[in-house]
Amino acid sequence: MNATTNPSFDIAHLGHVEVYTDRFEDSLDFFTRVYGLKLSGQDETGAWLRAWDDYEFHSLKLTRHQTTGVGHIGYRAASPEALERRVKAIEASGYRVHGWTEGDMGHGPAFRFEDPFGHVFEIYYETRRAEPQEADRPALKNTASAFTGAAPRRIDHVNLLAEDVTEFRRFMETCLGSRVTEMIRLDNGRLGGCWFTVNNKTYDLACTEEHGGGHGRLHHVTYATDQREDILRAADIFLQNGVHIETGPHKHAIQGTFFLYVWEPAGNRVELANAGARLILAPDWEPVVWTEAERKKGQAWGLKTIETFHTHGTPPVKKEP
Repeated sequence: MNATTNPSFDIAHLGHVEVYTDRFEDSLDFFTRVYGLKLSGQDETGAWLRAWDDYEFHSLKLTRHQTTGVGHIGYRAASPEALERRVKAIEASGYRVHGWTEGDMGHGPAFRFEDPFGHVFEIYYETRRAEPQEADRPALKNTASAFTGAAPRRIDHVNLLAEDVTEFRRFMETCLGSRVTEMIRLDNGRLGGCWFTVNNKTYDLACTEEHGGGHGRLHHVTYATDQREDILRAADIFLQNGVHIETGPHKHAIQGTFFLYVWEPAGNRVELANAGARLILAPDWEPVVWTEAERKKGQAWGLKTIETFHTHGTPPVKKEP
C-alpha cells in the first residue's frame, strides 16, 4: 500500500456528483423519466436527484449552466472527527483549497478543494436522508423508494479526465486516502488510467488520460443496477426514447463490470454498470496492472473500444478554426 494512503477509512463513500447541463429541461427529463432517478428537490439553479436505493437526499446534482461537464464531486466522511482529520491533511497537502461552504440542499457544511486539473472536490459529514414522495414510497420498507425507467439502484462511480494520471493518483491518495485497485501502465511508462476506492468497493472513482485537449473534464458518471438483465432492458428503453447509445451492452476487462454507455441530451456521458458482488477485502491488496498491449485487445469479450470513448468528454473542446 502506498505510504500516503490513509488506511483508517476516513472517507465513507462517494456521495454525489454535480453535472452541468446547457439543456436543463431535456437533461432533467432524461434523468427522471428515462434513466429512472428520483427528483428530491428543485429550484431555479437546478435539481437534486437520487437512485431508488440511495440513502442520501441526492447523489446527482443537475445544474443549469452555459455548458456541460462536472461541477464538483462530493464524498461523505465517516465521522465528524474523520472530516476534521481529512481537512487538516488537505490543508497541508499543497493542493488548491477553496475552503468551507455552508453546504447544499442535501447536506451540511462541506470543505472544498481542487485537483491539479481543475476538478473541484468536497467532503462533508452532516447529511440529509432521502425523503421519498408518496408516489415513490416503496412497498418493501427496507428499500428507499419505488422505481421507474431504467431504475439504477445507487450511484457507483465517476470517471474524470486528467493530463497526468500519476499526479492525479498522488492527489487522491493524499487528500482522500484512496487506494488504487487497478491501473493501466503504458509502454512509455505513463499511467493511462487508475481506479480508486475509499472503502471495500472495487472503485468509486476512475481517472483516465485526457486525449481530447480539454482541462478539468468529465468522462462519465455511473449508476449501478442489481443485475445484467437490468442493463439489457435499459438498452431497449434508451432506444425507444431516442437516446444515443455510444457502446455496449458488453463487459469491461478492467474491473469486470457489465456496461452500457449513453449520452444524455446535453452530451454528458452516462453509464449503467453491474459489478456483481466483487469487493476488495484484502487490506494489502496489490493493484492489478494492465499493459498497453492488453488494453489494445479491447474489452473482456473482444469488443474494440470505439474512438469516441477516448476523445469525447464534457465540456466539449473548442476547435481552433
